[in-house]
Amino acid sequence: MQRKFLTNLILLILLNLLIKPFWIFGIDRTVQNVVGSHEFGFYFTLLNFSFLFNILLDLGITNFNNRNIAQHSALLKKHFSSILTLKLLLSILYFVVTFGVAFLIGYRGKQLHLLALVGFNHFLISLIMYMRSNISGMLMFKTESLMSVLDRIMMIGIMSVLLWGNVKSGPFKIEWFVYAQTFAYGLTALVGFIIVMLKSGFERLHWNPVFFLMILKKSAPFALLVLLMTLYHRIDSVLLERLLPPVDGETQAGIYAHAFRIMDASNQLAYLFAILLMPIFSKMIKEKQELTEMIKMPISLLLTATFILAIGSWMYSHEIMKLLYLDHIQESAEVLSVLIFGTIAVASSYVFGTLLTANGDLKTLIYIALVSMLISVGLNAILIPHYASFGSAIANISALFASTILHFVFARKYLKIHFNSGFYFQLIAFLTTVIAIGWLTSQLEFSWLLNLGLFITLSLLSAFLLRLLNLKTIYFILVNKDQD
Repeated sequence: MQRKFLTNLILLILLNLLIKPFWIFGIDRTVQNVVGSHEFGFYFTLLNFSFLFNILLDLGITNFNNRNIAQHSALLKKHFSSILTLKLLLSILYFVVTFGVAFLIGYRGKQLHLLALVGFNHFLISLIMYMRSNISGMLMFKTESLMSVLDRIMMIGIMSVLLWGNVKSGPFKIEWFVYAQTFAYGLTALVGFIIVMLKSGFERLHWNPVFFLMILKKSAPFALLVLLMTLYHRIDSVLLERLLPPVDGETQAGIYAHAFRIMDASNQLAYLFAILLMPIFSKMIKEKQELTEMIKMPISLLLTATFILAIGSWMYSHEIMKLLYLDHIQESAEVLSVLIFGTIAVASSYVFGTLLTANGDLKTLIYIALVSMLISVGLNAILIPHYASFGSAIANISALFASTILHFVFARKYLKIHFNSGFYFQLIAFLTTVIAIGWLTSQLEFSWLLNLGLFITLSLLSAFLLRLLNLKTIYFILVNKDQD
């Protein structure tokens, strides 16, 4: 399993490194700069508002399906057409609830128009994720890796023409950005459907109310879990826009978006790990295999990366924001200097949370998500009126670290995960070393980019010296087929 995980992880990361950095820092960042913080904050608020009801598109079906297909692959042919019918029905519920709540809290005109476009994109993303859950559940990791970047490849092509192709007259409109996403998501969903259709023998949609109720009952805990996780991770910008005066609220949401986009992009590495780990953990738990060594590898890789990322971004937050954006540099830098540490918490949660999900400990995960949501909403309500976007950053990482601590405690308790004391020493020694290297390199009289490059290089070297990263072990796993 270690070899299967590592080989497919390398492919997945390479594809995403080729595509997603250009999307995030070339396309997404350019759109933010072209439309300005206020206009992008308007879009970002509606995006996160629609996220709050995203669970209605799925009700936990995708997470349930990923685990179920990984353990019982024969169920794909039996379940696919009926689940697809159910998801189409759920999309109607999603739009009714989203627009109903939006109207009640005062959204009108342009807000509702853009919300409709963003909501339809969420529907397409939900279809993509369901198709990918089947592909991943069948352990078709190479196909899953290609699916993970297909939509971004198409969006990069479309947006490059719109931004730099001199084909438009007048200023760039945020709606064009959303239309490009609609086209790319739609085509990606179609490709995913064709792949799964060929594997499942799909012929037509099946209307089966009894099956619908059975699936909803089994996936309900997943639905509640995802809802709570979405609330504590995505409600910040909505509360910023609602709790502050109208114009100031949208501007602060835009400032928060500058830093959140960087943190969210950084979290994609951990998300890629979780995609691969979910079916692997599910299969290993079913077969009662030893988990500790399998967990140790992704934790070592992720914490090495996130320690370096967080410390480096904290030290050079102002320089990074000045390089990427055109307005509200200092405020965005202050938010980033806090928010970026959330990547450490997210990385750990993706590993231990995925492990608990694979083990079926959903009540525990719901409890953890509920505690984290209450922390997030409570701190946001207290801090936003006084500290605006900076207060939201504090609330966000407080919730994330509470979540990761609880994930670790319960994973250790339920699955008997016991790392030796030497591993904890390696992590503490590495974090201390990274901080020291960061301080020393920041004192050098070179350009900040050169200092940052030196910091990353020396930090990676220290990870190898402390044997947190071990090339011999990685090489052994890659060449030894018995590890599958």
